[in-house]
Amino acid sequence: MTAVIEPPANKPRPWAAPPRPAWEEKPSRAGLAGKVIALSLACLAILFPLWIVVVTSLSSRKTIDEAGGLVLVPKGITFIAYQELLGGGQVTRAAIVSILVTLVGTLFSMAVSVLCAYGLSRSGSLGHRWILMTLLATMFFSAGLIPTYLLVQSLGLTDSYLALILPSAVSVFNILVLRGFFMGISQELIDSARIDGAGDLRILWQIVMPLSRAVLAVITLFYAVGYWSAWFNASIYLNDQDMMPLQNVMIQLVQKQEAPVGLGQAIKTGQLSGLAVQMAVMVMALLPVAVLSPFVQKHFKKGMLTGAVKG
Repeated sequence: MTAVIEPPANKPRPWAAPPRPAWEEKPSRAGLAGKVIALSLACLAILFPLWIVVVTSLSSRKTIDEAGGLVLVPKGITFIAYQELLGGGQVTRAAIVSILVTLVGTLFSMAVSVLCAYGLSRSGSLGHRWILMTLLATMFFSAGLIPTYLLVQSLGLTDSYLALILPSAVSVFNILVLRGFFMGISQELIDSARIDGAGDLRILWQIVMPLSRAVLAVITLFYAVGYWSAWFNASIYLNDQDMMPLQNVMIQLVQKQEAPVGLGQAIKTGQLSGLAVQMAVMVMALLPVAVLSPFVQKHFKKGMLTGAVKG
């Protein structure tokens, strides 16, 4: 009778599957239930305040008074707060300012960031190493608020819409993400275009940018959200209330500093609730980001991870 030789206990069997990390194992039912509960609680923590803000903005003064403030259960939907806000006046003007600043600023920032990132991604470009080191240094060291204000003032940008764009037009982090993505594009493809007589701008426009739609969509969202949500530059560089963007008007309403022109009398006479106006302005400020984010979400993972890993 032939004896069967077993492999040593401390060595894995050659026919056995290699061990996998714990996070790659199929979760148990208890683990799946725990994930569902955790994600449900996280979604509830995010959506519950938004629900209260939206419902309160759509409630009448009587409903808000009966609820003692913020409304949880809607009782009669009314759009009077939005009608008053969008009927002209300071809020409408501020919304237009925010939209124009966001569009112009995002286009300008993307143009500068893409050109800079493409130049830094080419190893043979003039002075690219020193320029890259200089950009990296600005991520850790800055001049400070007072020197920045004095620079903006010396350039004559105070009380100008350019003050809302130029001081924060470029993000070094976004440039590095774009550079990492551009470096991952096949060099043979670019060399073949050069052989066919294409210049750098044509290569960037017809080859690099079409292959970089994911990262371009993500960086565009970053810049757009940054411009739309910005309020600090307007608070220190603008003195004219008619030039203020929507975020600054929202701060004034939330802090109850002053009611927008045209709304003060409606609030005093009881036709409109001041709390409903505050919530309506918050909804207007959040709506563009909430609408655009789902369209860019599919590109977010690919754009961020590829740009970060290949950099």
